[in-house]
Amino acid sequence: MAEATPPLTPMSLTTLLGRIDHEWSTRKKVFDLPSARIWKRDPELDLGFDFLGRRCATPIGPAAGPHSQLAANIVLSWLGGSRLFELKTVQILDELEIARPCIDMETIGYNIEWSQELRIPQSLTEYVKSAMLIELLRNWEPLAGHIGPDPGPHVFDMSVGYDLAGISSPEVGVFLKGMRDATAEIAALRPEIATAAGGAFASLSDLAFDSQISDTLTLSTFHGCPPDEIESITKYLIDEHDLDVIVKLNPTLLGYDQVADVVNDQLGYSDVSVKASAFDEDLQFERGIELIGELNQYAKDRGRRFGIKLTNTLVVDNTRGFMADETMYLSGAPLHVLASSLLDRLATAMPGTLDIPGHDGDIMVSFSAGVNKENLADTLAMGVQPATICSDLLKPNGYGRLAPMLKALAAEVTGGGHTNLVDWKQSRQEAAKAGGFTSTAAEHVASILGEGVADYHLDGNKKLPRSVDNDLQMFGCVSCNLCVTVCPNDAFTSLKSLAGMEDRQQYMLFSELCNECGNCMVFCPENGDPAQIKPRLYTDAQLFEDRADQGQAFLLADGQVAAARADDESVDLVQRLLAQQAGNPFT
Repeated sequence: MAEATPPLTPMSLTTLLGRIDHEWSTRKKVFDLPSARIWKRDPELDLGFDFLGRRCATPIGPAAGPHSQLAANIVLSWLGGSRLFELKTVQILDELEIARPCIDMETIGYNIEWSQELRIPQSLTEYVKSAMLIELLRNWEPLAGHIGPDPGPHVFDMSVGYDLAGISSPEVGVFLKGMRDATAEIAALRPEIATAAGGAFASLSDLAFDSQISDTLTLSTFHGCPPDEIESITKYLIDEHDLDVIVKLNPTLLGYDQVADVVNDQLGYSDVSVKASAFDEDLQFERGIELIGELNQYAKDRGRRFGIKLTNTLVVDNTRGFMADETMYLSGAPLHVLASSLLDRLATAMPGTLDIPGHDGDIMVSFSAGVNKENLADTLAMGVQPATICSDLLKPNGYGRLAPMLKALAAEVTGGGHTNLVDWKQSRQEAAKAGGFTSTAAEHVASILGEGVADYHLDGNKKLPRSVDNDLQMFGCVSCNLCVTVCPNDAFTSLKSLAGMEDRQQYMLFSELCNECGNCMVFCPENGDPAQIKPRLYTDAQLFEDRADQGQAFLLADGQVAAARADDESVDLVQRLLAQQAGNPFT
């Protein structure tokens, strides 16, 4: 396993459009997402909400992380039904070396990855490219029957970190200004539309694109950020960039005793070592209450909006040994309980200030902590908007898990006789009060630490991924498709086997999109790392040369294998697999 972060190489707009047209025409898929997993809006049901005054057609989207960095990721989320995109956190240190693997989803969820893996200018280009691709697909006739006549509005929410010095740097400033006005980026990318995919998108070459990609921002304060720094950064973003700002809070606000009690004792995660030192360094609860109120007033005085987000991940000691760093960050089921508990405590301590049912305040609360299909409705009923998702999308079916989430939510809303989220949330608040609870947040916390605790307890989250006692082969496996769906970067693709091959599918890796996060290895039922063993495809000759130590590799050019580090038989098989009708997406 590589020790340093392999550089990601984003695909050009031309390449992405070519892949879209090729996959749709040959397989009715987009970036390996089947058409059956594309969400279609019900015009009779309004699942939308207002995000700092901007309308979103659904209340879910990817959290700032591995699913919101590359253009294909964001398009996949949009096709699945996401309408709020919390973009991956951008920071001045954009050439970090992060140990690999960096994601451990074997049970609940841990990571050591914390910011963008692209250079700052690349991040700007990817986000602009994402916005253009979504607009193109909204207007692309072949998709019309699958997304419907009106897929609804969406919002891109920026994320930056982690200190004022970095955020106020010229480099980050260029990024922020470019997201506010992407005219130059759009003009540079537009010529690719006409020539891509043999002219399949040429009729959309003159499509009008909104030059403002984003004017909202979620501040990732990370762990140990002093309150004065949080205050200074927020005021800087409001004053200098005229942004509406959300501040992401840490679960450490609950205090060490409560966090350790919940995680270790009530939920049974005795193997999780909560770092006591992290609580001393982080924002304290009473100061947090003051700071939230002060920043909200500061924003209002300047005609801007303010919100909070619950929560960041939880700092814990690395006791598992899968990832290299001494410290790792916990997510998933136990974090959901912590974040919900924090909302309940904040609602009690700040009556009438939060924009949640029963409070009628103006501080929006967004949420990201262990959200899944089973708890989405109860999470949203607490009044949070939106609920962003990371850990659940790293599990089998990946981006294909989004549309079923929305379908389950729709059934919950309509089952109560409602046609919109606002009325449904109000009815849930009234039901909670009738049941003796002060709020839906209090009701949810009582449930997940009471009769519903099994879904969050260690006993309900210790089942390991399926395994078989076979060694993974380059051209042979159980054809489970898991490497395709659990990859956050859409780095794997599947192809039909050739006649005479025993397996139904063959799997190949787009090496430029693989950052060796390790998630495919965690979920692969066979012994081995798919990212190293399966054929590694390159379109960049320099990267092909630079990564001479990373598996059997094949350099593609003009639809052919131009060079390879493999035996002749393997080269022949790869060439013939790619030559199939649904084969090489780069032709």
